[in-house]
Amino acid sequence: MNQRVSRFLLSAMSSAVLAACSLPAWAATLNISLDADPGKLDPTQSSMLNERIVYQSIFDKLVDLDGEGKIVPMLAERWTVSEDQKTYTLYLRKGVKFQDGTPFDAKAVEFNLLRGQEKTSLRRNELKYVTKITVVDEHTVKLDLSTPFAPFLSILTDRAGMMSSPAAVKKYGEDYVNHPVGTGPFVYEGRLKGATITLKKNPDYWRAGLPKVDEVVYKIMPDVNVAFNNLRSGQVDISNRFPYKEITNVPANASYTVLNKPSLGFRGFYMNTGKPPFDKKEVREAVDILIDRNAIAKVVYNNAVAAGHSPFSKAQFANGPSDVPPKVDLARAKALLKAAGKEGGFSFKLTLPTTPDELQVGQMIQGMLRPAGITVTLEKTELATQIEAGKTGNFEGLFVGWSGRPDPDQNIYDFVTTNGSLNYSHFGAKEVDDLLQQARVEGDQAKRKALYDQAMAILVKEVPYIYTVHDNVLFGIAKSVKGFQYVPDGVIRTATVSK
Repeated sequence: MNQRVSRFLLSAMSSAVLAACSLPAWAATLNISLDADPGKLDPTQSSMLNERIVYQSIFDKLVDLDGEGKIVPMLAERWTVSEDQKTYTLYLRKGVKFQDGTPFDAKAVEFNLLRGQEKTSLRRNELKYVTKITVVDEHTVKLDLSTPFAPFLSILTDRAGMMSSPAAVKKYGEDYVNHPVGTGPFVYEGRLKGATITLKKNPDYWRAGLPKVDEVVYKIMPDVNVAFNNLRSGQVDISNRFPYKEITNVPANASYTVLNKPSLGFRGFYMNTGKPPFDKKEVREAVDILIDRNAIAKVVYNNAVAAGHSPFSKAQFANGPSDVPPKVDLARAKALLKAAGKEGGFSFKLTLPTTPDELQVGQMIQGMLRPAGITVTLEKTELATQIEAGKTGNFEGLFVGWSGRPDPDQNIYDFVTTNGSLNYSHFGAKEVDDLLQQARVEGDQAKRKALYDQAMAILVKEVPYIYTVHDNVLFGIAKSVKGFQYVPDGVIRTATVSK
């Protein structure tokens, strides 16, 4: 080898080493498996949990939640609330830009909240109490409410508080769902329906030193066992679902860990109180006290859930004595059925999701109700079909859970108030309506909890909905992942994660 070639190769090798050394140590792709393909990538049109997971990387919110479920600053660095609790003044972070380079400011907040109130927006009920939005200056916005509304800030930690670029919304119109633009740590790159969603690092993100990976790829894996195998093989870094049966089988040398902590949600099923046999509360109560929640938690979920009896998990301040499941009491159940004129029992159809876990729960409920002469027929349907059945009242029993929200109001109000948007049981009781309305306008947390306790004391007897368990946040996380932060809303934050 002549001297010139030798010097050339040495120079090239040195350059390559220097280039490699200059690359950030954290440069990587973060792969996250999702158990369902997100739908529309626009917060105003969203109705799925998995959409919220993707949104967290694209959109920042006015305020956020911390690991204890407390509200913390985000795009609004501070705020004040008037003495009458009807005026919120948000002081916005300066120097923040949307991913298309346009400024985030008070006018952008006004645009987003007005858009959230439009008839076509699924956020309109969450924002219905906002009657006036005033742009005080470039970085200050004042929001006037028609009535005190205690959950308001909590609502802004989720989709109603996510900020889209007004310029992008105007540019793409109805097609904005395929071109989302926020201020978040990652920029939408594209998707392959049913397979992947790819996001690239936002180089101008306002949080110094973040994000810590170059790319996030969401991989759609409906089968939890497929996702688990990909986690074990290293093809997935975080999985938003983990096989229950594997929770207690994690070997010491495993390349992954399991996050298993309380969430805000609940599972259970509606009973249609507008039709026989569930038009009689004695029948509903009989069903309630025949179900062994602890057995379901152990057999189906390997105790990665908490047996429950209310919409309020231990992660919420409204959790109270009503959440303690009743003891199974066959004799009392038979007495209640006799009082309702159903001494010989009855039959009903329970509509279930298509997942194996819910089917197993349905089969256990079948067995638990059979000793009282109650025959349960199971019918598996897709979620969209279930929701439609709930809206129209075309069902007898409907197994639909809720992923949960940080304020208790969002876990109960629309589910049980007369004509509530999620009141598929078609239940109504003025006393419950009044108590929950009082809880909405009460600013003192202890007083709010007392109101929820009173409402639940009624609902425990009326039983329009059978609460069974509270999910845990259950993720599989590769040991190579650093900086993951648990938040009880069960939504994955990617900004701080590195590999």
